[in-house]
Amino acid sequence: MQINKWFTHVAEVVSHATGHAVAFIICCIIVIVWAATGPIFNFSDTWQLIINTGTTIVTFLMVFLIQNTQNRDGAAIQAKLDELILVTAASNSFIGIEHLTEEEVNEFREKCKAGAKRAKREGRSAVKRTRAKAKKAAEDAV
Repeated sequence: MQINKWFTHVAEVVSHATGHAVAFIICCIIVIVWAATGPIFNFSDTWQLIINTGTTIVTFLMVFLIQNTQNRDGAAIQAKLDELILVTAASNSFIGIEHLTEEEVNEFREKCKAGAKRAKREGRSAVKRTRAKAKKAAEDAV
């Protein structure tokens, strides 16, 4: 379990660091310096191998860090959405649908579309209801 915490920390730090403009500028400088040294090394195979190896290693490692960060972010967003579903009048049947197959999720989407069309035909609007509830809550709070 300790290694997971360590990896999460490293992935978070690296993803924040590599997401800054400074990281991009540093990478550009490295490529410029590498390109400028080409004539010095007669554009040799070793000279080319340096940039190829470096970029391959960085890409390989970044794939895992990015995937880890996206997994955690997706799980956090899903947990927040689940909580919103639980505390509102929304249908609890949507909790956990991220674990279904693509076909099953598409069935939920079609049901939502059908429900939205039906509500529109009947003159009901979730936006109007939500706006009215928010206005009432604001008035009650004052």
